[in-house]
Amino acid sequence: MNVVQVQTTVEHREQAEQLARQLVEQRLAACVQVLGPLQSHYRWQGRVEQAQEWLLLVKTTAERLPQLKSALVQWHPYELPQLIALPVQDGHPPYLQWVEENTRDEPDG
Repeated sequence: MNVVQVQTTVEHREQAEQLARQLVEQRLAACVQVLGPLQSHYRWQGRVEQAQEWLLLVKTTAERLPQLKSALVQWHPYELPQLIALPVQDGHPPYLQWVEENTRDEPDG
């Protein structure tokens, strides 16, 4: 399978919506789902923290993953953004094809 799902979180819904739009507009993602708010518990700089966050589930391809990672690190509001990529093992073939078609560079013309 060529499709990958990337997960990241941000603090505010507006940040999630902006990232989602940028990734789809740049064809780095075919689809971004925004879920939340959710409660995160984590260790940061030696302390246990808790925060409300929004989860982004980003559908892309293995080929676009390097560009997507670079863009997410550049655009992300966090000092250390969560960026986890999971390969899609199986799925509805027409949907997987749609992801591939919508993450290709636009044809010339």
